[in-house]
Amino acid sequence: MDIFVELSKRIKKGDDLEILSPSDASLQYGKTTYSTPIELDSAIIVKHQSSIAKVLTLANELKFNIYPISTNKNWGYGSFNPKSGRPNVVIDLGRLCTITPTSKELGLITIEPGVTQQQLYEYLLQHDWPYMVPVTGAGPTCSLVSNAIERGYGITPHNDHFYACTALKGYIPHPELCNERFESAISALDKSGHDFIDKTYKWGLGPYLEGLFTQSNLGIVSEMTLRLAPKPQYFCAFYIQIFNEQHFEEAVLLVQDMLKNYAGIVGSINLMDLRRLISITAENPNGYNSSIVMSSAQVNTIRKNQNLPQWMVVGSIYGSRNIVKAAKKYIKQKAHQLGKIYFSDSLTIKTATAASRYGLLNFAIFDKIKRQLDSLQEGIDIMLGIPNQVALPLPYWRNTKVRPNKASTMSPSQDECGLLWYAPLLKMNPDSLQAFISFVRETTLKYNIEPFITFTNLKHDCVDSTVPLVFNLKDEAEVENAHDCLNELINEGAKLGFVPYRLDTKQQMKLDANHIFWKTTDKIKQALDPNKILAPDRYNPS
Repeated sequence: MDIFVELSKRIKKGDDLEILSPSDASLQYGKTTYSTPIELDSAIIVKHQSSIAKVLTLANELKFNIYPISTNKNWGYGSFNPKSGRPNVVIDLGRLCTITPTSKELGLITIEPGVTQQQLYEYLLQHDWPYMVPVTGAGPTCSLVSNAIERGYGITPHNDHFYACTALKGYIPHPELCNERFESAISALDKSGHDFIDKTYKWGLGPYLEGLFTQSNLGIVSEMTLRLAPKPQYFCAFYIQIFNEQHFEEAVLLVQDMLKNYAGIVGSINLMDLRRLISITAENPNGYNSSIVMSSAQVNTIRKNQNLPQWMVVGSIYGSRNIVKAAKKYIKQKAHQLGKIYFSDSLTIKTATAASRYGLLNFAIFDKIKRQLDSLQEGIDIMLGIPNQVALPLPYWRNTKVRPNKASTMSPSQDECGLLWYAPLLKMNPDSLQAFISFVRETTLKYNIEPFITFTNLKHDCVDSTVPLVFNLKDEAEVENAHDCLNELINEGAKLGFVPYRLDTKQQMKLDANHIFWKTTDKIKQALDPNKILAPDRYNPS
């Protein structure tokens, strides 16, 4: 069956749907950061929420697989992994960009899947909302809903993005349910016409079914309500440069102490190693067509030229001026023996930033920090909920054709960058993190992958490490190396207690289908999607 031809017959102008041919669909959606382009049988662009029901009905009748995407920028993880045997069709929700103000006073806002970080930022700015966008390093053009349902996180105060989701509505793929929009029991009981209680009280009434929409293939989210973090009365970013590797243990204990004793005041804290800092501040010394990693000598040369530390602690403080002042005093007392401490509201940083802006950086006192000022400012903007592309040059580290340019919109998949992510959760203690560092560096170097390491410390007891595997997507050997490296990191890391909180679409298929959790998941899948039309194998390795 030619699904494009069949869909062209079934879909009418009034359906608020647009169909793409196989070639157009593959060209628009088929590029990834980890494989050769994917061939698709068609794509359907949805222009109204209610039209999702029509697509699900057609998929059940015609027996084709559908893969929902929002902005299709799930770089490094993959949005879909087409399955053979049936036609594969993307359902594009990127045109669903409505923003509804649930409560400006309380910071509750309802958005559709296509709403990007930048669109929400502009809305809040235009309508004078004193709240922050829950940004991520993925950049301004990426969907907020998709990040939340993947249970992503950021560095602003509401760092757990699905926890900040207070309500959602969507569609279940079951042929008997797909024509009716899913909503909570509280929403159904509320006869006021405002739906306010549902949108402010996350847990609803009865079983919490909304969680089934996250990291799954059990439903399609058509709208989501978020509780935004208010803009702080005062804000200060802090940077602790640790030049002596032997102070790493003390740095970890300091971070743990800050998150434990200043929860709600100190946001998420990043701890980045020297190589990761180099990827932010310098060009690849081996050239972008090289398949080798930086040597120790090269790393040391860049470190000296850029005055970079072995480790950098980056965090944020939110609150009243007095609270921020007290937290800064505490950090100074605890961290003064670790290395150099900078605060974004310090006279040095403010003066250097102003001088850089007006082209006045000719004084020796600024020479060692002027190269880093732009990245520092972008990092500060992220902490304040202002989306930008500060993290996007990373995937271009080995791109042989395209150089990253923050002056234009970057797209790692369209620019054919090679990128995969290893994202395990770790116990928050120095011994565990040291063991992880050794394990990652030893493993990645075997595969000629640069060991860029960042620890994102969300709570005082648990750490996430996001390790990017950056490679040349046009080199088959490098692609194979990257996938083999990721396999080893996941399999061997799990034996050491390093457990991923998120997997790419190929790794999801390698999960143990005989484990009780995935057997239970499959039973739910059979109940809600008996024809298995919705993203087969996504977090469901049956």
